[in-house]
Amino acid sequence: MASLGRERQRLDQVVERAERLAKCDAELVDARELAGSGDPDMETEAQAETGRLESEITRIEEELKPLLLPHDPLDDRNAIVEIRAGTGGDEAALFAADLNRMYTRYIEKKRWKMEMISFSEGTLDGVKEAIFKVQGPGAFGELRGESGVHRVQRVPATEAAGRIHTSAATVAVLPEAEEIDLKIEDKDLRIDVFRSSGPGGQSVNTTDSAVRITHIPSGLVVSQQDQKSQLQNKLKGMEVLRARLLDLKVAAQEAERSRMRRSQVSTGDRSAKIRTYNYPQNRVTDHRINFTTHDLTGVMNGDLGPLVEALKLADIEEKLEGGL
Repeated sequence: MASLGRERQRLDQVVERAERLAKCDAELVDARELAGSGDPDMETEAQAETGRLESEITRIEEELKPLLLPHDPLDDRNAIVEIRAGTGGDEAALFAADLNRMYTRYIEKKRWKMEMISFSEGTLDGVKEAIFKVQGPGAFGELRGESGVHRVQRVPATEAAGRIHTSAATVAVLPEAEEIDLKIEDKDLRIDVFRSSGPGGQSVNTTDSAVRITHIPSGLVVSQQDQKSQLQNKLKGMEVLRARLLDLKVAAQEAERSRMRRSQVSTGDRSAKIRTYNYPQNRVTDHRINFTTHDLTGVMNGDLGPLVEALKLADIEEKLEGGL
């Protein structure tokens, strides 16, 4: 029912624009007839109306094009976002914290819901790893282009000489997996329990509540210790594991499709440097589409709209040109 509801919502957009297009086409026929009526005043008014209707028809047709492209049902899913500090030591962890705050504010602006699954602090208020779920209409479709290596160029807080350093953090955006997407056999899992460590309340270091789940066929390992009980940690860990297994399945399919396409805009090659945040020049550049904005402060405060829209537009144009 949820899947059908999302499909209905998407098709409603097509129907609404198609009805407007049909109405404008009919009005344009009438306006063109009046433009040749022989009455100077009526012709002038009809010509102006003809120009307006032609512009409106062009606009509606442009809105319809992306809606008529083959729709990826995964785009309607919730998303699981994983942020990890990369190369650069303490500065990389600080940048990962900045990215975590950037996405949190973007999610708040979209009025989506964010649920933290796992959080590992670094030194100096940095972040080693943050994993959270984003719940909202089209969350994965909006965020999937964020997957990849994010690079920052700035003077670190730990740098006394004022030299600009380059460090990085990785972002992975996975579609939330549903039970029907894949079947995980119990025999394919190894589940180990251990005691939690770090901040977390009374259960830390007193009970074996932390869980490590190994998916033997793929070698994927998920550790979870942020929840209060072993059962809660297992449920959250399985949620992340399902998302990662679905991501592997989707990545294989998209790798095949990407051979026919020029870029990795929507597939998100995790090893590729996708974006640079240059603080001295107040500049953010997305290298996949050569898009640059000089509002780094706004972007870091969650104003990701221009970047997300530019990526979506590039993906649509690529699909239209490639006939996909």
